[in-house]
Amino acid sequence: MRKDPLVNGQYYHILNRSIAKYEIFNFPNDFLRFINILDLYRFIDFRYSYSIFSRLSLLQQQIIISGLRKNPNIDVQIIAYCVMPTHFHLILKQLVDGGISTYISRVLNSYSKSFNLIHKRKGPLWEGRFKNILITTDEQLLHLSRYLHLNPTSAGLVKKPEEWQFSSYQEFIGKQKQGICDFRDVIDINPGNYKKFVLERASYQKKLSKIKKILLENHTD
Repeated sequence: MRKDPLVNGQYYHILNRSIAKYEIFNFPNDFLRFINILDLYRFIDFRYSYSIFSRLSLLQQQIIISGLRKNPNIDVQIIAYCVMPTHFHLILKQLVDGGISTYISRVLNSYSKSFNLIHKRKGPLWEGRFKNILITTDEQLLHLSRYLHLNPTSAGLVKKPEEWQFSSYQEFIGKQKQGICDFRDVIDINPGNYKKFVLERASYQKKLSKIKKILLENHTD
């Protein structure tokens, strides 16, 4: 039981990382599998294990997904995401009691089982219980989305945020029409202005990331 229960209608920054910063997303298929799991498990009526679902024919998968989206019954609204080699960030709105906790539990368990099966390993994959931070203002939500989308450039994985395929940035700037996020009624900014908003902070956030890394490496108790 969480000390401060998550509240329906509120937005949260959700993050978790792998045990000992182990790289659990190594190849494009790992990232894409996790994003598919993020998409599917928000639907309360999705009752398949991902391993079984992934073995269905493409037509069968499309029929199931179409049925889920026709009358969506969901735990959470996904506003933004970024998946990194050792961790992930989400911005979620909780829609039903216990929605975020149920959703994240299903997502983490599903990816763990899939990863362990593929890599022939056993044991936990995640550091522990996910962290949650309440987002209290629209401005905070907007700036947090920028922070998420700049993570790959800050880490030196790519030069431009649009080069990272495993975040919602392409959705935000209008280059990916069918995604998993529902942000347009929450973040009122057109794609061109959003791109400008993100890029004007890119070099500063990368500099901060380098300083933070140096401080952590030099820290002694």
